[in-house]
Amino acid sequence: MERGAYGSAGLLALALLTACSGGGTAGKHPEGAATAGGGARGASVSFSPQDKAAGVPTDQPVVVAAQGGRLRSVRVDGGKSGPLPGVLSADGTRWRSTATARPGTAYTVTAYSTDAAGRQSRATSTFTTVKANQTFDIETITPNKDDTGLTVGVGMPIMIAFDKPVTDRVSIERNLVVRSSKPVEGAWHWFDDQHVDFRPQEYWPARTRVRVEARLAGVRGGPGMYGKRDVTLDFKIGRSQITKGSTDEHVLTVRRDGKKVRTIPMSAGQGGQWKYYTTSGIHLAMSREPSTVMTSPGIGPGQPGYYQLTVYNTVRISNSGEYVHSAPWSVGSQGSANVSHGCVNISPDNARWFIKNTLIGDPIIITGSPRKLEPTNGWGHWQENWKQWLKWSSLKAGPTIAL
Repeated sequence: MERGAYGSAGLLALALLTACSGGGTAGKHPEGAATAGGGARGASVSFSPQDKAAGVPTDQPVVVAAQGGRLRSVRVDGGKSGPLPGVLSADGTRWRSTATARPGTAYTVTAYSTDAAGRQSRATSTFTTVKANQTFDIETITPNKDDTGLTVGVGMPIMIAFDKPVTDRVSIERNLVVRSSKPVEGAWHWFDDQHVDFRPQEYWPARTRVRVEARLAGVRGGPGMYGKRDVTLDFKIGRSQITKGSTDEHVLTVRRDGKKVRTIPMSAGQGGQWKYYTTSGIHLAMSREPSTVMTSPGIGPGQPGYYQLTVYNTVRISNSGEYVHSAPWSVGSQGSANVSHGCVNISPDNARWFIKNTLIGDPIIITGSPRKLEPTNGWGHWQENWKQWLKWSSLKAGPTIAL
């Protein structure tokens, strides 16, 4: 992630944009004779891209420079695509755009300047950006209001799925901005060409506000492919709740903000067959379901060992069918033996408490089993250490930006 690309400098850019490149200011400046490249009267103004340039890459910045004077305002107008924001240098001699242009768009750059004698002039330039053969969009972004709620646990990753495979990972990561009210070190991680996820090096601090800015409109995703739109997401990290359990000790211990709040007898997977072991590792609560229909894995109706059972008050912890759930039939073994087919069995009373007091993204850590949770099994993001996580990041680690 670019260091500080949208930090305090970004706030300065917005302030300068309001003062220096807003609409409606052109009529306040008398027009001089200067055109693109300057003129006989006033400051000499130069443009990049050059006047009448075609096929300009969308991520090429627009730069306007003045010699023999200062820029008063600059506007880069893309018609229906809207203006490009930008920032003016402290000495007023250079303006640079701070956003990605839209593909297939004609832009007009208008710069007002003042020379050393106080004479004002206007210069203009035009360019067109490269055309898009296709666009890509964000298909889903998690967390979200409908699936997880907007207050989540300290282990919650940010997960983005695209509607098409993308190949220009650097361009995309550069335009994925994470802000937080408490600073963390974090990084994006590509699972494949359609999925990129973000997590901090350590768990999120409790009660942190987070904003994700996917500034992808016009961003190159691959040859001839450009982002369709920008997406912004705000969410909050709740209290810190971490649950730990051992398949050897048969107990779940729930700690909230460091204090033990509940001890829950449990029964884990009975083993024997690999599929009947509960996975060891750092799981995350993925869903809370009042009822779930569970079916025997790999066994069809009429075959020995087949079952189909409705269970209640379930918290999903992997994609391989593992839940923490109510199991009245195994209460006698909870706290002393492992008798399940891989789930974590707890009593009905404890299951009602657990589902009520769990946030999506809460860590649920199981130890003692020989079967390890795979990083791609559900939200096994924390199964990779930091070095492993960074291996699949294009821009590596960086601090979040202040919110």
